Amino acid sequence: PLPLPKTLNKNSYPFLNEEIATFEALALALLPLPGKEGICTIFHSSGYDTQTIVKNNGKTEYGLFQINNKMWCRDNQILPSRNICGISCNKFLDDDLTDDVMCAKKILDSEGIDYWLAHKPLCSEKLEQWLCEEL
Repeated sequence: PLPLPKTLNKNSYPFLNEEIATFEALALALLPLPGKEGICTIFHSSGYDTQTIVKNNGKTEYGLFQINNKMWCRDNQILPSRNICGISCNKFLDDDLTDDVMCAKKILDSEGIDYWLAHKPLCSEKLEQWLCEEL
Protein backbone atom coordinates (compact mmCIF):
# COMPACT_ATOMS: atom_id res chain seq x y z
CA PRO A 1 0.00 0.00 0.00
CA LEU A 2 1.01 3.59 -0.57
CA PRO A 3 2.06 5.67 2.44
CA LEU A 4 -0.50 8.29 3.47
CA PRO A 5 0.80 11.87 3.33
CA LYS A 6 -0.66 14.68 5.44
CA THR A 7 -1.40 16.64 2.27
CA LEU A 8 -1.67 15.54 -1.31
CA ASN A 9 0.34 17.08 -4.10
CA LYS A 10 2.05 16.01 -7.30
CA ASN A 11 5.21 15.10 -5.38
CA SER A 12 3.28 12.76 -3.08
CA TYR A 13 1.71 10.81 -5.93
CA PRO A 14 2.90 11.49 -9.48
CA PHE A 15 -0.45 10.57 -11.04
CA LEU A 16 -2.25 13.42 -9.25
CA ASN A 17 -3.05 16.60 -11.12
CA GLU A 18 -1.12 19.61 -9.82
CA GLU A 19 -4.21 21.61 -8.95
CA ILE A 20 -6.67 19.04 -7.71
CA ALA A 21 -6.68 15.39 -6.72
CA THR A 22 -9.83 13.69 -7.96
CA PHE A 23 -11.75 11.51 -5.57
CA GLU A 24 -11.45 8.72 -8.13
CA ALA A 25 -7.65 8.84 -7.92
CA LEU A 26 -7.78 9.00 -4.13
CA ALA A 27 -10.15 6.08 -3.90
CA LEU A 28 -8.08 3.96 -6.25
CA ALA A 29 -4.83 4.82 -4.49
CA LEU A 30 -5.86 4.81 -0.86
CA LEU A 31 -9.06 2.92 -0.22
CA PRO A 32 -8.88 -0.85 -0.10
CA LEU A 33 -12.32 -1.15 -1.70
CA PRO A 34 -12.12 -2.62 -5.19
CA GLY A 35 -11.64 0.19 -7.75
CA LYS A 36 -14.95 0.60 -9.58
CA GLU A 37 -16.95 -0.73 -6.65
CA GLY A 38 -15.19 1.64 -4.27
CA ILE A 39 -15.75 4.69 -6.45
CA CYS A 40 -19.41 3.80 -6.97
CA THR A 41 -19.94 3.11 -3.26
CA ILE A 42 -18.36 6.40 -2.16
CA PHE A 43 -20.44 8.29 -4.72
CA HIS A 44 -23.72 6.75 -3.54
CA SER A 45 -22.78 7.06 0.15
CA SER A 46 -21.65 10.68 0.30
CA GLY A 47 -21.62 12.14 -3.22
CA TYR A 48 -17.84 12.57 -2.79
CA ASP A 49 -18.59 15.29 -0.19
CA THR A 50 -16.30 15.16 2.84
CA GLN A 51 -18.78 17.22 4.88
CA THR A 52 -21.78 14.92 4.43
CA ILE A 53 -23.69 14.13 7.64
CA VAL A 54 -26.60 11.67 7.51
CA LYS A 55 -28.84 10.66 10.41
CA ASN A 56 -29.81 7.03 9.95
CA ASN A 57 -31.70 4.70 12.35
CA GLY A 58 -30.63 6.45 15.55
CA LYS A 59 -27.01 6.97 14.56
CA THR A 60 -25.18 9.65 12.61
CA GLU A 61 -22.83 8.94 9.71
CA TYR A 62 -19.98 11.30 8.90
CA GLY A 63 -17.84 12.31 5.95
CA LEU A 64 -16.79 10.81 2.66
CA PHE A 65 -17.11 7.21 3.89
CA GLN A 66 -20.19 7.76 6.10
CA ILE A 67 -18.59 6.39 9.26
CA ASN A 68 -21.08 6.08 12.11
CA ASN A 69 -20.96 7.34 15.68
CA LYS A 70 -22.33 4.17 17.24
CA MET A 71 -19.39 1.92 16.44
CA TRP A 72 -16.49 3.72 14.82
CA CYS A 73 -16.12 7.30 16.14
CA ARG A 74 -17.29 9.41 19.07
CA ASP A 75 -19.49 12.48 19.21
CA ASN A 76 -21.78 14.02 21.84
CA GLN A 77 -24.92 12.32 20.49
CA ILE A 78 -24.33 8.67 21.37
CA LEU A 79 -22.69 7.95 24.69
CA PRO A 80 -20.95 5.66 25.01
CA SER A 81 -19.76 4.96 21.49
CA ARG A 82 -17.59 1.92 20.87
CA ASN A 83 -15.24 4.34 19.04
CA ILE A 84 -13.27 1.51 17.43
CA CYS A 85 -11.27 3.97 15.31
CA GLY A 86 -10.42 6.05 18.40
CA ILE A 87 -11.35 9.39 16.86
CA SER A 88 -13.85 12.24 17.02
CA CYS A 89 -16.47 11.95 14.27
CA ASN A 90 -15.84 15.59 13.36
CA LYS A 91 -12.40 14.61 12.06
CA PHE A 92 -14.19 12.87 9.18
CA LEU A 93 -15.63 16.21 8.01
CA ASP A 94 -12.35 17.87 7.01
CA ASP A 95 -10.41 17.52 3.77
CA ASP A 96 -7.54 15.53 5.31
CA LEU A 97 -8.56 12.00 4.33
CA THR A 98 -5.75 10.24 6.19
CA ASP A 99 -7.79 9.38 9.29
CA ASP A 100 -10.91 8.68 7.21
CA VAL A 101 -9.03 6.12 5.11
CA MET A 102 -7.48 4.44 8.16
CA CYS A 103 -10.90 4.01 9.75
CA ALA A 104 -12.47 2.87 6.45
CA LYS A 105 -9.79 0.17 6.25
CA LYS A 106 -10.70 -1.02 9.77
CA ILE A 107 -14.36 -1.14 8.77
CA LEU A 108 -13.59 -3.04 5.58
CA ASP A 109 -11.43 -5.57 7.45
CA SER A 110 -14.09 -6.08 10.12
CA GLU A 111 -17.39 -5.75 8.26
CA GLY A 112 -16.58 -6.13 4.56
CA ILE A 113 -17.67 -3.90 1.70
CA ASP A 114 -21.37 -4.45 2.42
CA TYR A 115 -21.00 -2.24 5.53
CA TRP A 116 -21.66 0.51 3.02
CA LEU A 117 -25.35 0.00 2.29
CA ALA A 118 -25.06 1.47 -1.21
CA HIS A 119 -22.69 -1.28 -2.30
CA LYS A 120 -24.94 -4.29 -2.79
CA PRO A 121 -27.93 -2.66 -4.53
CA LEU A 122 -26.04 -0.03 -6.54
CA CYS A 123 -22.39 -1.01 -6.91
CA SER A 124 -22.00 -4.77 -7.13
CA GLU A 125 -22.65 -5.25 -10.86
CA LYS A 126 -22.85 -3.32 -14.14
CA LEU A 127 -19.98 -1.00 -13.21
CA GLU A 128 -18.79 -0.01 -16.69
CA GLN A 129 -19.86 3.61 -16.12
CA TRP A 130 -17.36 3.84 -13.26
CA LEU A 131 -14.34 3.09 -15.47
CA CYS A 132 -12.06 6.05 -16.07
CA GLU A 133 -11.22 6.72 -19.69
CA GLU A 134 -7.60 7.30 -20.60
CA LEU A 135 -6.88 10.77 -21.96
